[in-house]
Amino acid sequence: MSRVRYTYSQTGEKRRHYINGDDVEVVLSRLPEELWSRLRAVHFNDRSWGARRLGYVNMGHREIAICALPPRVSLSRPRGRRSPREFGAIRGHQWSEVAVRRFMLYEVFLHELGHLQIIEPKATRVWRKFACETKAQEFADYWRTRLWRNGFDHADPVHNPPTADELNQLEGDSRCGSAK
Repeated sequence: MSRVRYTYSQTGEKRRHYINGDDVEVVLSRLPEELWSRLRAVHFNDRSWGARRLGYVNMGHREIAICALPPRVSLSRPRGRRSPREFGAIRGHQWSEVAVRRFMLYEVFLHELGHLQIIEPKATRVWRKFACETKAQEFADYWRTRLWRNGFDHADPVHNPPTADELNQLEGDSRCGSAK
């Protein structure tokens, strides 16, 4: 299906990649090809500066890098106005692996893919030709909502929004954890 290349860099001793090329392929298969036709490669590296940078686009706007993260993650301030509950987590608590993976695929990856979208084709300056932060975030929000609107039959729960049972479990776990 895809002509996208995937590269993996070795991570630091206490860091890991939460997603891989197979996960990205599932997301790409759900999107119209014209949205990702510019995408040449996805690099999984360890250049996140702690957990401050989760992903980025190279200067040619043809490749995306997804950064490794620590094994324990609590993303208390997701990009934009997103609530951690949207990904299956609770603000201020440790995020589950599924929630982090969901966030990395359907927020970070889609956001970076948004940066590859040409907004002003005749622009001579790169920063005017491609989607800026606001447009990239709107792209991610729109496509996440659209992809999650209908259920997707896949064994991995990361490709669907959190279920009511998953959110109820989170609420129960957070109440138990706060009583300790």
